[in-house]
Amino acid sequence: MSVQTWTWILVGITFALYFGIAIWARAGSTKEFYVAGGGVSPLANGMATAADWMSAASFIGMAGIISFMGYDGSVYLMGWTGGYVLLALLLAPYLRKFGKFTVPDFIGDRYYSNIARTVAVICALIVSFTYVAGQMRGVGIVFSQFLQVDINLGVVIGMAVVLTFAFLGGMKGITYTQVAQYCVLIFAFMVPAFFISMQMTGNIIPQVGMGGEVAEGIPLLDHLDQLHTKLGFNEYTSGTKSTWDVFAITLALMVGTAGLPHVIVRFFTVPKVKDARKSAGLALLFIAILYTTAPAIAVFSRTNLIETVSEKEYQEIPAWFKNWENTGLIAWADKNGDGKIQYVAGDALKGKPNFQRDADGENIRGVYGERLVSNANEAEMNELYVDRDIMVLANPEIANLPNWVIALVAAGGLAAALSTAAGLLLVISTSISHDLIKKQINPKISDKGELKWARISIVIAVVVAGLFGIYPPGFVAAVVALAFGLAAASFFPAIILGIFDKRMNKEGAVAGMVVGILLMLYYMIRYKTGLIGVMDPLPKSEWWFGTSPEGFGTIAMIVNVVVSVVVSRLTPAPPKDVQELVENIRIPSGAGEASAH
Repeated sequence: MSVQTWTWILVGITFALYFGIAIWARAGSTKEFYVAGGGVSPLANGMATAADWMSAASFIGMAGIISFMGYDGSVYLMGWTGGYVLLALLLAPYLRKFGKFTVPDFIGDRYYSNIARTVAVICALIVSFTYVAGQMRGVGIVFSQFLQVDINLGVVIGMAVVLTFAFLGGMKGITYTQVAQYCVLIFAFMVPAFFISMQMTGNIIPQVGMGGEVAEGIPLLDHLDQLHTKLGFNEYTSGTKSTWDVFAITLALMVGTAGLPHVIVRFFTVPKVKDARKSAGLALLFIAILYTTAPAIAVFSRTNLIETVSEKEYQEIPAWFKNWENTGLIAWADKNGDGKIQYVAGDALKGKPNFQRDADGENIRGVYGERLVSNANEAEMNELYVDRDIMVLANPEIANLPNWVIALVAAGGLAAALSTAAGLLLVISTSISHDLIKKQINPKISDKGELKWARISIVIAVVVAGLFGIYPPGFVAAVVALAFGLAAASFFPAIILGIFDKRMNKEGAVAGMVVGILLMLYYMIRYKTGLIGVMDPLPKSEWWFGTSPEGFGTIAMIVNVVVSVVVSRLTPAPPKDVQELVENIRIPSGAGEASAH
């Protein structure tokens, strides 16, 4: 059967499973909608947390960005993995013992202030919408290729799917859907890795195969280094980032993880504090399976890409290239007219591909049958444009694996993107219905009325998320990295100081969050999108302290902490009952049952 037929079958089966679970587990109360009734087992919660955590950025984007950045891309691996350890050990048990549904709920009660709660709601919305942009972009990429539709239409289809199971089941439906999605995504990620590792190195274990030898008896990584240097790229195993920027990005991703509202809320779905610890440990184990495999996938896909297309005649390249060319995620501009693909260091195009079309909207083809682009960068020798987000998805095709394996990867990519998108949309919905409407605007609202507003909020959030997916600010992993910076700059100091500093008061927390999020937003917009002051992003030479936008969350977080501590010491101490509450949530004895305040 063809790839498309296999894709329809596997995606159809998995979607039927997701919809069936959503209908079976539909929420009938706000507690079920927000925290799945608080009765999820540690094993199920561990798998759901892993699926929630391993988004399109992990499944599609991380290996893709490592494959292009090489050693420099390892910061994403270190930051995201280390961040989860930080979250599991330092925050999850204490937040669970506090017994609140959401991060804004924790901040509102801990800092005895609706102003603090409102600021936290705004921060949660900013972080979540930035994060969900990457997920919807990933959904669009998968649908565009494997179902042969436009990327924007793919985003719309994804919106409809995620709306269905988030709208019906809330956290209860999402939790059990994510258990199924974890099984799908991890199977889909590992099977091609086993195949390709065996094919390239003779070792079926990808992590071992990455350090193995290719047919010529040369270590695979040395072989890739040679390919890179021959084409004018930096060695794959050497880095170009400064030590400071590597540290800043890694720390921003770590502490950003600990401030992500859609991951934190998962620890409220288990019955006891000890269950929160267990589910955190299990989730880390489930996450490690994919995260230790991603660098191997990156090496395999990068090697296969270069060997498949570099210096090859366009008419002789495999069908996978032309299939992806039709999506606009890969493009070739024959600058020297020799009919061969010159893949060397440099930008082939000015931005993303701008394919030429005739008056009827049909693609204009060149003399070799290639799709013509009108934005070739003639100043650069490179002729090939590759969107790094296709590397994981195209890898089985490049390696000429069976069609069912190629289709399986499509199903896995959709599972990863949709699972996280659902969790993020629920955070957005909860922030509006629970933290804004229930806690502030209309405290007397009924359970049914609150549930209605939660579902209305999800519909609005899906539409906005879809727009972010259609007009994304960058590659999937890069967009998500910015969301981590925003979480690090806003939530992490307020949460960590709220747990471990009983002198921290509402004035300090509010001042810190406002300064942190505004500073990060300014830097991100100014240096990533260029909307403030200039039309184009400012160059690397103008970065503050040599810090990239992805790493600036570290500086914004430090500023947040300093502002919070200074302001709190210059203003009245928190009430005595709040200080006692802080002392209580840090006492492990008697932690078998979570206390509710």
